Amino acid sequence: MSRFIASVATASVVALLAACQPAAEAEDSAQSDSGPHVVAATDIAAGRYMVLVGGCNDCHTPAYARTGGAEPPESEWLKGSTEGHTGPWGTSYGKNLRLTVAGMTEDEWVEKLTTGTSLPPMPWPSVRAMADTDKRAIYRYIKSLPGEVGVPAPADDPLGTAGPARPNA
Repeated sequence: MSRFIASVATASVVALLAACQPAAEAEDSAQSDSGPHVVAATDIAAGRYMVLVGGCNDCHTPAYARTGGAEPPESEWLKGSTEGHTGPWGTSYGKNLRLTVAGMTEDEWVEKLTTGTSLPPMPWPSVRAMADTDKRAIYRYIKSLPGEVGVPAPADDPLGTAGPARPNA
């Protein structure tokens, strides 16, 4: 009898522990992330957080880095920049991400961030390592921004001829 009671007690404990496990969350994308990703009240809030901590505005929003984030207002974020970044690669410009997402689906955005390449200072290794759910959250955040999408940023100059003169090395 005591074995029976012990078996029933063990089964009850196992059942209770199983019931305490969190239910698997349904993913709204075809691909789920089993690794680390941002958790926020909404996917748009998660995307905004990723844009802020990822430094996206530093290159993709004019005056943002120069003013320590004080300018411009959020309604003007991610419209690209004419402020060039010059280095051994030439001169590159932060693209207008609003125009980019306006012309693609969410799945195309995720693919672009998974396979993309361009000139520095774009941190492609970090972007490619990002969870797909975070890439989708950024897309949704950018799509949620109010106002006009803006105009294209200048084309990159990989030879550096558009940037400041550099001494011959």
